[in-house]
Amino acid sequence: MHKKGLLAFFLLFALSRAGAQTDYTALCESMVREQLEARDITDTLVLRVMRSVPRHEFVLKDYRPWAYNDQALPIGEGQTISQPYIVAYMTQILGVQPGERVLEIGTGSGYQAAILSELGGEVYTIEIVETLGLEAKKRLNRLKYKNVNVRIGDGYNGWPEAAPFDAIMVTAGAEELPETLMEQLAEGGRMVIPIGPHGGVRQLTLITRSNGKFKSEKLMAVRFVPFIRQTDKPEKP
Repeated sequence: MHKKGLLAFFLLFALSRAGAQTDYTALCESMVREQLEARDITDTLVLRVMRSVPRHEFVLKDYRPWAYNDQALPIGEGQTISQPYIVAYMTQILGVQPGERVLEIGTGSGYQAAILSELGGEVYTIEIVETLGLEAKKRLNRLKYKNVNVRIGDGYNGWPEAAPFDAIMVTAGAEELPETLMEQLAEGGRMVIPIGPHGGVRQLTLITRSNGKFKSEKLMAVRFVPFIRQTDKPEKP
């Protein structure tokens, strides 16, 4: 963390301990300007929805003062909410258009689903950890994200009755491409997924489907919690 960010961190900590009210609107605007616009997030619609979705509502209460920092934060059950830049980058790469059908694997706190919802897609999101999935569903309903459908279950199975999907986002690291999800990708569809070895650095990868064939493009090195199945034992984060 650079010196300016470190100063902001300790200031926020002091304010939170003192019971001062946090200006989340200002923090969100700073996040967009310094973490997104200052880098390579140029899609105006993505920038708009990153400004409009209240990220602090999707983190644990004790972490709300740091919700807009350039870092991942714990959300319980050994899971995390990705740093804002990664959320924006994956969203920009996926390029969701209004009316498209979108599948998200790894609901977590529901933040990424809310972002995809604001883009105008019909969102189907699956969470394997029941407590997180139920909390996310309640949170999304409370915040009135009506075009998000939440399911508790094994993400490897996808959501066959709602397929095919124009876009699929996997927010957990897989060791290899899940064939079931590839089959549920529509012609002309896109999937973004972190792929890599167990416990190691993953490669964020864009999969596109054209004329029945799949094309793979590596984008950047990332770290994500593992993409687990019902029969798996979770890795330590």
